[in-house]
Amino acid sequence: MASHPDPSSLPSPVTTAGRDGLAAILARPRKAVLAFDFDGTLAPIVPDPEQARAHPDAVPALAALAPKVASVAVVTGRPASVAVRYGGFAGVPGLDHLVVLGHYGAERWDAVTGTVRAPAPHPGVAAARAELPGFLDGIGAWQGSWIEEKGRAVAVHTRRAQDPQAAFEALREPLARLAHQHGLIVEPGRMVLELRPAGMDKGVALGAYVRDVGAESVMYVGDDLGDLPAFAAVEKLRSDGIPGLLVCSGSTEVTELADRADLVVDGPEGVARLLTTLATHLAPPH
Repeated sequence: MASHPDPSSLPSPVTTAGRDGLAAILARPRKAVLAFDFDGTLAPIVPDPEQARAHPDAVPALAALAPKVASVAVVTGRPASVAVRYGGFAGVPGLDHLVVLGHYGAERWDAVTGTVRAPAPHPGVAAARAELPGFLDGIGAWQGSWIEEKGRAVAVHTRRAQDPQAAFEALREPLARLAHQHGLIVEPGRMVLELRPAGMDKGVALGAYVRDVGAESVMYVGDDLGDLPAFAAVEKLRSDGIPGLLVCSGSTEVTELADRADLVVDGPEGVARLLTTLATHLAPPH
């Protein structure tokens, strides 16, 4: 007789809506979309974002899950090609139908084609990028912070500053003014302020993708303030009759997501462990 995984080995969501979402995913995995942030969720936060890489257990866990569900999607503020490279997603057996929605959905990379589709960049990003070095030189609180080029966005990190939180707060309003001058918005994150075009966020990207796929359930896993719109999108899908599970990759830096999550796990390692366990509970693909 075939053995079946013990359901008690899966962590139980603390909310009724979360338990309903998990039950729907388990009942009909081929109709489920599983979506993830990258930094802080699939990859540990590191002082230099260019050194970020997926947790060693994350990609094998995704590869075990992907053939059993409707789709696996990574929704990130990074350029799609960068997330693919840092994640090590290309050419992985089992991840043939992974989708990476980069720049908050403005870009889309499909594993099946290996190509990125994207519109023309917003001209305000280039203008703000050119102005940023001189602009920051005039602000004494920014020493130790640095600029990250993100293609369709530009970010200022404060994690390396002597007092990262103080630098973050000191830069927030001046950068908001600069962004506004160039038709951009500022997206705050974990010791980072990102200047990017308005009108696209992870919630818009996730909601549109779930509906495009025709999913009947969804799970979203995130860790930072930029994931709040995706949480809101799942809550909206729930109100429309599509069960959803909200998972927080927990940290001490951001608590807002944990307060709204159905389930909190211990950072990227906990995310990978959850995915590995979930994969054992899903029926094999037909």
